[in-house]
Amino acid sequence: MSAADDSTNTTELAPGENLAVLRKARALTQAQLARKANISLSLLSKIEIGDRALTPAAAAAVGKAMGLSMAEVQGKATVAKREEQDLVELRAALRDYDLPTDGAPTGPRLKANLATVQRYRKKVDVSRLLRALPTLLRDATGYAYTANTTQAWADLSQVYSTVYWLAARHRWMDMAELAVTRQRWAVEQKPTPMAAAVAARDRAGTYLNFGDVERGLGVVDRAIAEAQRDLAGTDQDLAICILNLRGMTLAGRLPDKKEARREADRHIRSAVAAADGLGNRDRQVLGLTAGPQNTVLHQLATYVDLGRPQEALGLVDVLPAALDGLPPTRVAPTHISMARAQLDMGDRDGALRSLASAWDVAPQLARIHPMGREVFRVLSSLHRRGNPELNRLARMAGMAL
Repeated sequence: MSAADDSTNTTELAPGENLAVLRKARALTQAQLARKANISLSLLSKIEIGDRALTPAAAAAVGKAMGLSMAEVQGKATVAKREEQDLVELRAALRDYDLPTDGAPTGPRLKANLATVQRYRKKVDVSRLLRALPTLLRDATGYAYTANTTQAWADLSQVYSTVYWLAARHRWMDMAELAVTRQRWAVEQKPTPMAAAVAARDRAGTYLNFGDVERGLGVVDRAIAEAQRDLAGTDQDLAICILNLRGMTLAGRLPDKKEARREADRHIRSAVAAADGLGNRDRQVLGLTAGPQNTVLHQLATYVDLGRPQEALGLVDVLPAALDGLPPTRVAPTHISMARAQLDMGDRDGALRSLASAWDVAPQLARIHPMGREVFRVLSSLHRRGNPELNRLARMAGMAL
């Protein structure tokens, strides 16, 4: 597969702009698409011209009307020319999942390399992560076959989880689906309940990106029942918290807003209860963060998806404590969620400050984050062109004002 094939349908456009291109390519008028997607013509028009942000729920609705996934509407993120070969090699390593190479590293060396890659992920150093993953995936595969221990297969499943994370961030959904399939395969070689819970959480994430939130919620609820059956104590609290964080995000995007609120509140309550059993600080498990802090951050983002920006902004007083010590992978998306809530409340200056914070914390993530790009697009449409902060972000984002 060539690098060009890997980047098919990639775009530097913000999601709302990409939606307009996709609609016109299908010879649909705004009125026709609005009717098929069951959204107002006024909203669709505002989204396309940049007066309103394209929300995940709206992206899923218009995508379904055009036979596309939510991720396709938002547009696949591009990679730099120098990174195209890394992407080709990562796809090849995914294909070779049952073809272990000779010369697998020792356990300690593999652990050190896995820790390095997890640091890249937490810091959202996407370029280094993409460069390191093909070799790590091949090394972890070889070691799992050689050692054939529960820990070796759990480590391999964690590498696949990181591949899923990278692919989902870029909306490379073919790779994301393949990664979670391989992740589940690795877990099944020497099953552990915690690794199975993380695999289910990631699988539900693919449904999230495709906009099929009902099935994603089914995956989450089944995994929660399995965790309650197979785990106890702190491990059970960790698994249930992780799964409910995914559940509240999925629930917040249900098309029926009454059902969305009910389901989101159910998962929020369950996540809070599980987090209470973990103490005052978040914990790490298989590359993920779970506990009271991350629960607050997911709650804020879910309130924004539910169209409850006032409740999201009501968490601002507890936000510093929730963000304290968490990695940029969690901090930057929270600032983007805050920016979206502030934009919904008409606070353009506050939204710009929050968006700038996201860029300063994790510029590589902010560049590819669909809502980060959307909020920037709307702010550039509504704000004064001479705003120095807006100009700075435009240069960092590579997006025109």
